[in-house]
Amino acid sequence: QVQLAESGGGLVQAGGSLRISCAASGRTFSSVMGWFRQAPGKEREFVAVINWGVGRIDYVDSVKGRFTISRDNAKNTVYLQMNSLKPEDTAVYYCAAPGKLSYLPSSAIEYEYWGQGTQVTVSS
Repeated sequence: QVQLAESGGGLVQAGGSLRISCAASGRTFSSVMGWFRQAPGKEREFVAVINWGVGRIDYVDSVKGRFTISRDNAKNTVYLQMNSLKPEDTAVYYCAAPGKLSYLPSSAIEYEYWGQGTQVTVSS
C-alpha cells in the first residue's frame, strides 16, 4: 500500500505562484508519480507526470511552460510548482501513483493510489 498526502494549496491571485507537495509513505516510493486536477462539474484532468527511473516528464499542454513537476527522493515527496496561475487553474489537485510498472501514464485509470486532494483557487 502507498499513502499519499497533498499539502500547500490555497488562494492566490492570477499571475501568482504556488507550490503544492505530495508526501508518500508505505511501500517503496514509486518511480512514477502524477498530478491530476478536478474542477467543479468537470472530469479529473491529467496535469503532469514524472518517471524518475527513466528521467522523463510530461505535462498537459495547458500548463506547459508554467508548471514544473519535481521530486525529492530523500523526502519521498513530489512537488508541483505552479507559476503564472490563471483562474482556469482553479481545482482540487491530486497526486497519484500507479500500482504497476508504467512509463508516463496520463490517464486516471492507470493510477491506483490517490491522495485526498488539495484545493487551489486562483482569483481574477
